[in-house]
Amino acid sequence: MSSRDSASSEITPEVLLRAYACGIFPMAESADDPTLFWVEPELRGVIPLDGFRVSSRLARTVRSDIFRVTVNTAFARTIDGCAAPQAGREDTWINRRIRELYTALHQIGHCHSVEVWSNDDLVGGLYGVSLGGAFFGESMFHRARDASKVALVHLVARLIAGGFTLLDTQFVTAHLRSFGAIEVPRRRYRALLDAASAHDADFFALPIDQPLKGADVMAVIATRDG
Repeated sequence: MSSRDSASSEITPEVLLRAYACGIFPMAESADDPTLFWVEPELRGVIPLDGFRVSSRLARTVRSDIFRVTVNTAFARTIDGCAAPQAGREDTWINRRIRELYTALHQIGHCHSVEVWSNDDLVGGLYGVSLGGAFFGESMFHRARDASKVALVHLVARLIAGGFTLLDTQFVTAHLRSFGAIEVPRRRYRALLDAASAHDADFFALPIDQPLKGADVMAVIATRDG
């Protein structure tokens, strides 16, 4: 279900957070479309944190530390990367208003980025919204093989360590399904959301002042393997 909001300039960061708490989120038809519309899928994508799956090959990549992973150090560049055309995705729903709103959320501590670097080059990352014990993944990108996957692994470790209980992916793709993503009906999703948003979680339970070792990240995930 979706509804167009032709007065998208009236949406504030506070309104956006209330929308997330109700289970809806905004999108744009394209990068050039100045308006937003609200979306509330009948089936919602979720990655159960206790069922997150990492392939043995990706686990080796994470542990090898061939990438350096940071948090909240290049938020604007991460959104730029997510908005840029990629193979199989020539257009984007990230318009100027989306950038403004989520940058404002970032400034008040409710939106975070995970960045993946090869030397000094930003080669992948993701960003999303935190609200209580829920994290809403918005978008990810990669310019090097496995870079966005490594970002997701680091994100999940951070969520587990911080006591989060819900990782919302909005929709489920074959890519996300390989990590354990499932679809849940709207009513079930709202129950999960209500429970998650009602308690506090700490996105900074793992340090952000220095890059984490991949082995430490995998050790955190192993504590919740089920």
